[in-house]
Amino acid sequence: MTAWRFAPFDELGAREVHDILQARSAVFVVEQNCVFQDMDGADPASWHLFARRRGEIAAYCRLVPAGLKFAEPSIGRVITAAAVRGTGLGRELMREALARGKGLWPGAAIRIGAQLHLERFYGEFGFARASKPYEEDGIPHIEMLRTGDKP
Repeated sequence: MTAWRFAPFDELGAREVHDILQARSAVFVVEQNCVFQDMDGADPASWHLFARRRGEIAAYCRLVPAGLKFAEPSIGRVITAAAVRGTGLGRELMREALARGKGLWPGAAIRIGAQLHLERFYGEFGFARASKPYEEDGIPHIEMLRTGDKP
């Protein structure tokens, strides 16, 4: 059983913020060779969900309130550390994120901006394509929407 930490930004400790940013940088900047503005101003208004393995952040995402990134609440900055990929932790992260989102925003639809190659993965959780492909930071993306009131 994975121990998840779920907290609004203001309840995160300095070490937790450091570790979250380090993990996001490892995946988005280093692995994906993508130079982009990760610190986009949304973190202080968001809830943060993560799990550690051997002291390091192994899986993470943020739940962003409606009106900040999209009209609907959204889940973003979804990562799993390279060392845990293929273990099912990414799926566990999404199940946990959706459950937490349902608690925060009962009945609300949730939108994501997904890397195009992950469309099938997010489709497993009830997300459906809601835009034409577009490029963001040099990576093909699509918006996907999960309508409210799904189990």
